[in-house]
Amino acid sequence: MPVEHTIELEAGEELAAVYHPCGGDRWVFFCHGFRSDKHGSYEERCEQAVAADFNAVRFDFRGSGDSDRPFVETSLSTRIADLEAVVDHFDPPSYALFGSSFGAKTAFHAAADAPRLRALVGRAPVTYNRVFDAYREAVEREGRLQLDADHAISSAFFEDFETYDFEAAAAQVDVPVALFHGRADATVPLESCLDAVGALETDVRLQTYTDEGHRFSEAAEQRLREAAFAWLDDSYGA
Repeated sequence: MPVEHTIELEAGEELAAVYHPCGGDRWVFFCHGFRSDKHGSYEERCEQAVAADFNAVRFDFRGSGDSDRPFVETSLSTRIADLEAVVDHFDPPSYALFGSSFGAKTAFHAAADAPRLRALVGRAPVTYNRVFDAYREAVEREGRLQLDADHAISSAFFEDFETYDFEAAAAQVDVPVALFHGRADATVPLESCLDAVGALETDVRLQTYTDEGHRFSEAAEQRLREAAFAWLDDSYGA
């Protein structure tokens, strides 16, 4: 049965997480996308993880879902810190990361300093910073970009964002990587994923889906889960 956890950060803020136990030693942590949260598809992904003999954890980054802080005050740095805090809270002997969209970017940059990490899965991964160029240009013009009623970004986000280089992070990733991407993705173009495969210096599996966009259809989502957990079972190691 899933168990809710509240994780306290040093600044007194709290992260909301849900733990899906299976009783074994293998773990997978799910990192949601930029304007997403731990609900929806992540509940089903965690259930499938447990069925595949993985303890699973889904959580809200600060600024999202049930965690603290306004979204506009978050950054890639806060997301990396949140992920590290969640992993430290559960303290697994080893683990895998599953990141969707911007959650995959968070996972890649966190993976550069993660000795217990065994494998990394990215769905429609944001890798290179150029994917956010349109947002950056809008912020440069207006000082702040209101994405929707609950989500805005400012120049502070990009001041932090530009301190991270994907190729520098990729050079430090030494675990197997599996990437799943829709060929019709207009939000994060497939080309950026192909470039990421070339930049990574480890074993990489790339699976593309014809006619799938940034949000996968139900059928593609099911194929993704089946392929991802079969790959994790093979790649995680003893």
